[in-house]
Amino acid sequence: MSLGIYIQVPFCQTRCTYCNFHTGVVARDRYQPYANAVTREIRETFAAPTLRIAPATAIDSLYFGGGTPSLLEPQALAQIIDALRAATTFAPTPEITLEADPETITSEKAHAWREAGFNRISLGVQSFIDKELQAAGRMHRREHIDSAASTLRAAGIANISFDLIAGLARQTAASWSESLEQLIAAAPEHVSIYMLEVDEGSRLGKELLTSGTRYSAADVPSPDESSDFYDRACERLATAGYEHYEISNWAKSGHRSRHNLKYWQRAPYLGFGAGAHSFDGTERWANLHDPAEYARRIEEGISTREQVEPVTREQALEEEIFLGLRQLDGIDFSRIEKNYDAAELRKRVDTLTSEGLLEKSGATVRLSPSRLAVSNEIFAELLT
Repeated sequence: MSLGIYIQVPFCQTRCTYCNFHTGVVARDRYQPYANAVTREIRETFAAPTLRIAPATAIDSLYFGGGTPSLLEPQALAQIIDALRAATTFAPTPEITLEADPETITSEKAHAWREAGFNRISLGVQSFIDKELQAAGRMHRREHIDSAASTLRAAGIANISFDLIAGLARQTAASWSESLEQLIAAAPEHVSIYMLEVDEGSRLGKELLTSGTRYSAADVPSPDESSDFYDRACERLATAGYEHYEISNWAKSGHRSRHNLKYWQRAPYLGFGAGAHSFDGTERWANLHDPAEYARRIEEGISTREQVEPVTREQALEEEIFLGLRQLDGIDFSRIEKNYDAAELRKRVDTLTSEGLLEKSGATVRLSPSRLAVSNEIFAELLT
């Protein structure tokens, strides 16, 4: 068996206008105590007799996310990896990913990351257009992206992922095409493209929901325009040789995100740090979000778990459908029917197939490639 590990680093240099994550800007002197708390949580978790992950399970993916994990000193990141190596077993060639903002990358850091074991860097590019980055509250500019990629390559990191966001304020069809062309020219091994989320959890989202004008809300593309941007990305990345393997993710051959595949395939993973989530196959749980309170509880030996939820059969079925259909390979519906009471679901699948929203090939059911931009609506139809 293999196991994924997620490390949450909830610190940023500034808060992006579209961000709805539990992250914040704090003094740098809080970084090391936080790393110490994560290290202690790792040691105590793997020493606990109640851990329901088999001791022989090897870690084959380790992902530092956030937030901006690249803000931590390389020594602090290495300390956390070393704690994992001491407490458990790593697979022979694990995928070890660090999320990083382009402007935080230096040659010294890149070499230190490589030495610590990082072999994959996920760059929060978001856009190659300076006016879009500025409107979003990002600190980097196009020049930082090119410099960051070159620096990482020079340090021997050969697996780089770029993120872009479709629907940013001030984004146009022309500027989106420019970002796509710049990305393809940079030739990262992996690409993630996300649609701008509009909800009350972000400053920009609140403005859009209340018809406000702050944070360049009036310059946010319409949902139809954002869908067109996504469709354009699907076409352009396909011609550039990228495999579209999940709704928001593309990869060159052999470079699918091993860690994120665990989420979509409902494989077990453990999360460490404030706000981190875990899943052991039958139960999900999460740590509290406040990093100061998290560190205090770790120091005092108090549980940091904020919620624990056994996964019912009904929830497991919903997850099988929602997460499985996010993958363009689709799901084996015969396996679903074997493991669950899926008679009603079969009727919905047949209806959506007749409407051209789903495709069936033998026992495999997948989203129709032309309907990926409206996947949430299809999921809602399936799961209601």
